[in-house]
Amino acid sequence: MAIEILKPATLNVEAIRLDFPILARKVNDQPLVYLDNAATSQKPDSVIQSMDFYYRNYNANVHRGIHRLSEEATLGYERSRARIANFIGARSNKEVIFTRNTTEGLNLLAYTWGESNIRQGEEILLTEMEHHSNLVPWQRLAKRKGARVRYIPVDDQGCLRMDLLDELLGPQTRLVSVTHMSNVLGTINPVAEIATRAHAVGAVVIVDAAQSVPHFPVNVRELGADFLAFSSHKMCGPTGIGALWGRRDLLEAMEPFMGGGDMIREVTYEGATWNDLPWKFEAGTPGIAEGIGFGAAVDYLSGIGMEKVHAYEQYLVSYAIEMLRSVPGVVIYGPEAALRGGVVAFNVDAIHPHDLASMLDREGIAIRAGHHCAMPLAGRLNVAATARASFYFYNTTEEIDRLVAGLYTAKKVFKF
Repeated sequence: MAIEILKPATLNVEAIRLDFPILARKVNDQPLVYLDNAATSQKPDSVIQSMDFYYRNYNANVHRGIHRLSEEATLGYERSRARIANFIGARSNKEVIFTRNTTEGLNLLAYTWGESNIRQGEEILLTEMEHHSNLVPWQRLAKRKGARVRYIPVDDQGCLRMDLLDELLGPQTRLVSVTHMSNVLGTINPVAEIATRAHAVGAVVIVDAAQSVPHFPVNVRELGADFLAFSSHKMCGPTGIGALWGRRDLLEAMEPFMGGGDMIREVTYEGATWNDLPWKFEAGTPGIAEGIGFGAAVDYLSGIGMEKVHAYEQYLVSYAIEMLRSVPGVVIYGPEAALRGGVVAFNVDAIHPHDLASMLDREGIAIRAGHHCAMPLAGRLNVAATARASFYFYNTTEEIDRLVAGLYTAKKVFKF
């Protein structure tokens, strides 16, 4: 079958797969086909070994100790921060705050910047394709403050109605918070354009980059946003750690998110003053091993090259869309391959996505099924749930062929 996008010749996928030990395992006596990368990615040996080496050789708390192990742990942890800052084009390491994940980063903003800057009658502009993590914190903030939440609509192709943006932006718009790439539709949104137009009316711009930073080059200075949040576990790193980037002047003006150790400069019985950035927002003992693993993941991705990652994933998603369209009864949601990342949400006849996922699991194929933490978008698409296959640079067209074969098996079992 003809493929619209030619296979890039720049990635040795067979060699890359050897870096990921889990890809060698079997599920239900079948070779694992892991197509749930939008939920979490797999981890290369280099990341696993970096965390193991920390625990075996220099396990200690950071920032507080003056002994050798603490100094080594601090150096490893802060070097990771520097590599992450460089990876996203930040001007300074001080602009990168470690969080547990994207969700915590967005909630941190709602409870710090939002509490101090959103006032009664003002407006928060989101999109109809947001993950709950970029919906619920702002809905709760709006309720506390007497503000209004509005939404940029999604068209029938799964793209934002950018023609309506100027109508939605106005003098009352205080905040615009958007996903860089939809975790359901795969749509890559024009964040730089949105930021320019939002700043023209004086709004602050926040980007949910959980699905973008892991999959294509992201430079915060070029995007023009004010804050950006992403997670380690979706980009070959460990769970339990993420990063929030913010403009330094905004971060300096914000109150801390939590109180405790390490985020203070001085504490008396009467009050406290705050530490410098970024530690002002990092109360208590952090995920040290996770931070070190996060840095190792960034090193691994940098070694491959994010341009190559994106090009290969576009090839995969183009192939997947064409192959899925060949299956009778399949409905695909979202734009054409050129406008999306490596995510394809779909349904097959009247087979419930959960039943489909269970059937595919018998064949060793891991996909996602449900509303994908985007219930309002599911309503906009007029579906209760979808199946979702999501790809990374270690996936292959042969795995997509197995997915398609699994759909035919499911259709036969369910008599469609």
